[in-house]
Amino acid sequence: MSNSHPLPVLVDHGLSQSDVEALRSAVAALERQSFATRLAGLASRQLSFGSMTLPPRLQAAVASATQKALAASMKMALASLDAQPAKDSLRIHRRLAALTGGVGGAVGLASLPLELPVSTTIMLRSIAEIAQAEGEDLRHPGAALACLEVFALGGHSAEGNVLEGGYLALRAVLAKSVSDAARFLTVRQVSNEAAPALARLIGAIGARFGMVVSQKTAAQAIPVIGAISGAAINVAFTEHFQSLARGHFVVRRLERLYTPAVVHAEYARIARAEGYWNDPSQAA
Repeated sequence: MSNSHPLPVLVDHGLSQSDVEALRSAVAALERQSFATRLAGLASRQLSFGSMTLPPRLQAAVASATQKALAASMKMALASLDAQPAKDSLRIHRRLAALTGGVGGAVGLASLPLELPVSTTIMLRSIAEIAQAEGEDLRHPGAALACLEVFALGGHSAEGNVLEGGYLALRAVLAKSVSDAARFLTVRQVSNEAAPALARLIGAIGARFGMVVSQKTAAQAIPVIGAISGAAINVAFTEHFQSLARGHFVVRRLERLYTPAVVHAEYARIARAEGYWNDPSQAA
């Protein structure tokens, strides 16, 4: 009788059924609804916010306010998110967003440089809470920067399906900027948004975040959605990024549990099957 034992064979069964369902919900959150669509739903009618343009003066104001808000949020993310954030309910964050939106609505667009950093900070605290619920360690620069990365996820097409690759393609575009910024912070252990690595990341995120801020600003400035108040718009703004954060950090949790390659392959399968991406097999 042989005393030898066969070596164990590792079999990759893929994601568990519960994780597939979690990923399916994440795909829906990340690929399905733009902020413009959410606003149109608030108004109970079909509106094309994606085609709206602000006057050049307002575009410049939005761009400036967006960059300043992200710079302030980066400092906060890297200075204080390592402490356990208070376990505020998401409803509390929404109430705070409604309050700032109500003030902004009363004062007008002149409040944007003051209101947007406050709104962005409120959202960042909510995003951090979601991140920790999905197992992120915010003491690590990469995890804190992943919270900021959420602000880049809301600027996809307002009309129908997104481009092939959607969320995964955007993650790939941002990957080098995030990696460089995390490496810089690991070595320097200081948050200086003027540092090239951090400035590049803020610029990359700001270009995407600014699209949603412009839609929000247009909705508040132009009477096309009836009696919707600044408070209601800010709540929708906050809920939009909370939804994106849940999807983003579910994907990151599954990447840690399995591997990015396995999770991305299943993500792509779901995105095509649900019609969020074009199926290349259906191309002429």
